[in-house]
Amino acid sequence: MTSLTDRYVAATLRTVPAARREEIAAELRGSIEDMIDGRAAGGEDTTAAEREVLTELGDPAQLAARYADRRLQLIGPTYYLAWWRLLKLLLSFVPALVGVVAGLVQATDGDNVGGAVGAGIGAAIQTAVQIAFWVTLVFAVLERTNTKLDLPAWTVDQLPQDRPERQITLADAAVSIGWLVIFTAYLPLQHFLSFVPARAGDGHLPILNPALWSFWLPFLMVVLIATVGLEIAKYRVGRWTLPLVVTSAVLDLAFAIPVIFLMQNDRLLSPELVARFDWLSQPDNLDTVATVTIVATIVIVLWHFAESIIKLRRTAA
Repeated sequence: MTSLTDRYVAATLRTVPAARREEIAAELRGSIEDMIDGRAAGGEDTTAAEREVLTELGDPAQLAARYADRRLQLIGPTYYLAWWRLLKLLLSFVPALVGVVAGLVQATDGDNVGGAVGAGIGAAIQTAVQIAFWVTLVFAVLERTNTKLDLPAWTVDQLPQDRPERQITLADAAVSIGWLVIFTAYLPLQHFLSFVPARAGDGHLPILNPALWSFWLPFLMVVLIATVGLEIAKYRVGRWTLPLVVTSAVLDLAFAIPVIFLMQNDRLLSPELVARFDWLSQPDNLDTVATVTIVATIVIVLWHFAESIIKLRRTAA
């Protein structure tokens, strides 16, 4: 077997239950080998025969669905994979891009940063909903009307490159640790050097309440440092495990609960920062900023927890 067959088998096994992967791998490799031997016996070149056999077997995602007895159908089987791949691609960047643009436009149109953040989040959510609706509707119509799209046929050249069976790569770990280190370092740095100048132009105003240095800010820094340790442990293991999921959830809550509590009680932001901006010193606007921060914190924690559970199930399925 060559690396081409190995890549095909790996791509097929990626979405089948873990308990059946060895059985399916042996069966699939045996079938591929028999088909190649049959073609080679007829005088065909082995390398060319392998490519033709894998092309004949088709898209690994479809083959995996047959092995797992899973229907690739929401609107219909014909264009399911094309619909799913296009939807994932668009949702991966378009809502975020629209949200950032909408937030920047709102911020430049007035002096309400809280409103700008809310406008950006709202625009991103609306865009995601619109994309999901219209893309699904278009493919549903194409499916029901039997419209031929003449999409290019799947070929073995589309197989992903060989990669180790890891859920957590070095690049993923490096990015996560990098952001955590930067964020941890900025907690004390923002007290002396923030992006908010004082009214008199003499120095900068701290973003977070200096009174929190008595306990909460050191506590949050400890949580962030512990999270760095978790990222290192995740990389060494290479995949999510139940202890890692539980530890991650505990650390997320240890960070999120104080942030929510302090923001809800108007204790997170520096009083000098609030007084610096007229719009922020107004109770309604400050409540808006608090609400957006709390909702964003909850969404991030839930998203991270759901992602870890999904990856754990893929490992243990």
